Amino acid sequence: MTTKINKATRHTSQNEGLIFEKSSPGKRAFELPPLDVPIVDANALLGAHHRHDGVEHFPEVSEIEVLRHFTRLSTWNYAIDLGMYPLGSCTMKYNPRVNEFVARLEGLATEHPYQPQELSQGCLKVLRLLERCLLEITGMDAITLQPAAGAQGELTGLLLIRAYLEKQGNARKKVLIPDSAHGTNPATAVIAGYEVENIKSESHGQIDVDKLRDLVTENVAALMITNPSTLGIFEQRIPEIAEILHAKGALLYMDGANMNALTGITRPGDFGVDVMHLNLHKTFSTPHGGGGPGTGPVAMKKFLEPFRPVPVLVEKEGGRLALDSNRADSIGRVKAFVGNFGLLVRALAYILAYGPGVRQATEDAVINANYIRKNLEGVFDLPYELPSMHEVVFSDAIQKKNGVNTMDIAKRLIDYGFHPYTTAFPLIVPGALMIEPTESESKEECDLFIEAMRAIAQEAAENPALVKSAPHTTRVRRLDEVGAARKPILRWKPTDKPEGRLHHAHKTPHPEPTPTV
Repeated sequence: MTTKINKATRHTSQNEGLIFEKSSPGKRAFELPPLDVPIVDANALLGAHHRHDGVEHFPEVSEIEVLRHFTRLSTWNYAIDLGMYPLGSCTMKYNPRVNEFVARLEGLATEHPYQPQELSQGCLKVLRLLERCLLEITGMDAITLQPAAGAQGELTGLLLIRAYLEKQGNARKKVLIPDSAHGTNPATAVIAGYEVENIKSESHGQIDVDKLRDLVTENVAALMITNPSTLGIFEQRIPEIAEILHAKGALLYMDGANMNALTGITRPGDFGVDVMHLNLHKTFSTPHGGGGPGTGPVAMKKFLEPFRPVPVLVEKEGGRLALDSNRADSIGRVKAFVGNFGLLVRALAYILAYGPGVRQATEDAVINANYIRKNLEGVFDLPYELPSMHEVVFSDAIQKKNGVNTMDIAKRLIDYGFHPYTTAFPLIVPGALMIEPTESESKEECDLFIEAMRAIAQEAAENPALVKSAPHTTRVRRLDEVGAARKPILRWKPTDKPEGRLHHAHKTPHPEPTPTV
């Protein structure tokens, strides 16, 4: 079988070892000028145990070696500047360069959180404007910008619920979580001190409302719902769900990580949500991945406002803004200062750049997902057929008949020049292929992705060994993932041998066929 790959071809990719292996004693990338201040006794000033003459095994290399080393390594990376990230649930959209420009403006990038509030009025106005924008988008009454990411936002939201219920005299014991919710939700509920009860989805992938009605008792504090769910499906009976909860004194928490499907079209506060978090590093285009930084503001209805984390941004006489920490019912601090300020600036830049056009971004994201869905239906199994929102979830059921699973397909997709989609999640779909193109991608890029996926499906039917042993064009072949997880090698030691150091990464479980590219 001859495969035509339109997006990626083999190209020069230079080998590169560790920078430690290039080190030679005495090499320098630069020379510091002689000291022009009196030399002090560092041992006397700092104490001998606080001072080092040097860093053991620190690499000694020339400037050109440093430049070439990191430039070569950069060519190994995949980035949004090269192509789409179809990672479902993650919303890996393009981060506009204007966001970065604004975040680097003097007076924003150079301000310090400990400076007097009288000198920080410009920064505080940025926060206040972002608060107003997010409240308008969500339909809520109050917000905190402190949480550092979505999971911390979830925890903050549940702590608000707990504080409110405790104030009523009963914190309750249980949180209900659908099987189509984000995976962090159960862990968050446990950390907040609650028991978790799972709710199975009905045959169409939505919450079983009749089952929910039976489960909601005076012992239930809240339902944590992801809407749209991890299946990419909007929970159509959400107002009814809210009524069921409120009738029993329970609250509705919404995981807002999928707001890229709702922004500018509908507001959670209008359909009964009491508290929710937003992932600014998803919906509002701030940098994403690599363990942070992130931002997970929490918006809430008025009755939860007294419990907001401190400090709270307030307006004083004459329009002066201040951070108020004197809040008797507050749950306390959840983050140093007021949150990840640089990312909050970027999110505001994104919102102001779009203005009312933020609705168009949402519509484009939904159109892209449905365009991919329509062109891959029948090629890959579609377990749930309700309308898709910003992402679509297929399964590997068709390819499994030839021994090819979702991970194999994802690895082969790398050969076609794409970052893999999200594999094996949500767990409600065995062998899931979770695809989210976002609004960033053009029809041309979506078409290239569709062609690649259709070609891989054909390969899986005609030459499954080719797919099962992919990727074939990468620097490192398929990892020994079990070995890498259980015995990771995370740091270099001077006694390591190169062949031993990369053992886990270079294991190849299948003989390599010769694909025609």
